[in-house]
Amino acid sequence: MSHVLILHGIYGNPSENWFPWLKDQLEQKGMTVDVPHLPTHEPLLPEHWWSVLFSYEGHINEDTIIIAHSLGVAFALKIIEKYKIKAALFVAPAWGKTDNEFDPVIRAVADQKFDWEIIKDHCLNFTIFHSDNDPYLKMERAEKLSGHLNTEVNVVSGAGHFNKASGYTEFPQLLQKIEKLI
Repeated sequence: MSHVLILHGIYGNPSENWFPWLKDQLEQKGMTVDVPHLPTHEPLLPEHWWSVLFSYEGHINEDTIIIAHSLGVAFALKIIEKYKIKAALFVAPAWGKTDNEFDPVIRAVADQKFDWEIIKDHCLNFTIFHSDNDPYLKMERAEKLSGHLNTEVNVVSGAGHFNKASGYTEFPQLLQKIEKLI
């Protein structure tokens, strides 16, 4: 059975947005689901997130599905550089220079060098969701990421940043994509 790792974004936590709903849905299907609480204090440094991930690393393998939201996407890309996984599903991807007010805070995690060839070698199945009205991240970031990963962007109309403020406490489209992988 697959292992799922859900990564939240900056100032996030495991009990917000659609994460608890998705965790419950996947556990009902017999999957093991981890949603680590990544620290978002400032200064935000990659090693802070790696120190939390350390206790989960033994479970990351070729049966792992990583689901990442916002800044969790940049961290997921670095994880995939290190480990072969089954699939990655990215929601409102924040990576590289985002050109928003959060850039100074997230830069150390988001704006790293990514080895796209290793990432594509370590994960053969990518899915990207982005909204046509995300208030923080431009569509071009998702499109550029899709080009690096040779995948398409699933555009969801009116989904904002796919967070509770945008009405996202459940995310059936994401669950459907995961069900096709298991």
